[in-house]
Amino acid sequence: MNRDGVRCSPQEQAVLDLIDTDELVDLTCALVNAAGENPGGTEEDTAHVLERAASERGLTARSDVVSPGRPNVDVDLPVGGPVADGPGLLFLGHSDVVPAGPGWTRAPYDAVVDGDRLYGRGATDMKGGLASVLCAMDALRRSGVCLSGPVRLSSTVDEEDLGLGIRQLTARGLGRAFLGCVVAEPTDLQTVIACRGDAYLEVEITGVPAHSGRPADGRNAIDAAAALLRLIRRDHEEHARRSDPLLGSPTWNVGKIEGGRATSMVAPSCHVWLDRRLMPGEDPERIVAELRAAVDRAGITGDGISLDVEITMSMPGFRTDREHELVTIVHDAVADAGGPTSIGGWTAACDGGFIARDHGVPTVVMGPGGLNDQAHQVDESVSVEELSRAARAYTLTALRLLSR
Repeated sequence: MNRDGVRCSPQEQAVLDLIDTDELVDLTCALVNAAGENPGGTEEDTAHVLERAASERGLTARSDVVSPGRPNVDVDLPVGGPVADGPGLLFLGHSDVVPAGPGWTRAPYDAVVDGDRLYGRGATDMKGGLASVLCAMDALRRSGVCLSGPVRLSSTVDEEDLGLGIRQLTARGLGRAFLGCVVAEPTDLQTVIACRGDAYLEVEITGVPAHSGRPADGRNAIDAAAALLRLIRRDHEEHARRSDPLLGSPTWNVGKIEGGRATSMVAPSCHVWLDRRLMPGEDPERIVAELRAAVDRAGITGDGISLDVEITMSMPGFRTDREHELVTIVHDAVADAGGPTSIGGWTAACDGGFIARDHGVPTVVMGPGGLNDQAHQVDESVSVEELSRAARAYTLTALRLLSR
């Protein structure tokens, strides 16, 4: 055990000594100040900060424009010199943040450090994770350590909304083999081996308008929507009776509803926005088919009422075996960097599901900051000490997974 309480070899310690906490804090602040609110499509400034930081550290960066002003960015510790051409290690993150919203006691995009806390929108979700990965890659490069394959950070756009960035990354392909993927989302440094997925469903219900004085002449779309929501509630409660130890159960949430034209009219239309959290392997198309069948059995449609369902976003879940080498290495790296020694699951969704499902890369989530107490919250912040521990854990993960 070294002077910082980190259990590692002398060779590993020499690399860890190259991580500068002040530089890590400065980079996190620069990324926070670049904002990138989504919805809004404004990730370009964050991408420029990442590209500039990579260039200053002797890393290679390339951008892939997803839509105007919205580039994915890949930062590589490339093959060459001491880095061999074997399978690599992929770190995954995103450059967008949710809107700051009202109620802040500090300027959300003017990052400030107060004691051990770094404040600003995205400090936890997930500019701190991006900075920690980049500083770990910088330490690996400067050390000249021999690795069996390259290290890459892929930062995608639009993770907080429709996932356009990860879809383009997946369609383009990773370009090489990877032994594992570490998603640097906030987990309080817990090693997360399973995540639920997510699907957005929009339901359009059409009825027949009529005068409210003679409601029987029409077919009320809002009444039909209410019957639909009762079905969804029953399905939600049925799933809750069969809970997975790591992930809980599939869930439904009604996020938004609009309908009707006037108080004195039978509502001719109603639109419902639904969020369905997915277990690994669940197919949103099958869920929609089952929902349609349940609606038909309940007699909600027909006699002037019709219903259309569209999947507007889907993100797969994933599960990695607890005994997999990647899990062991990441878990031990966190512990040896002074972090928590727990392995768990995540009820949230993340881009890692695409890497696991579409590319067959073993995936875990591990990063600085708290999902439940900081991400998307007013006065969001992250611990500086946790940023440093994350950077050290990422460094140890690369050294151990890519040992030659």
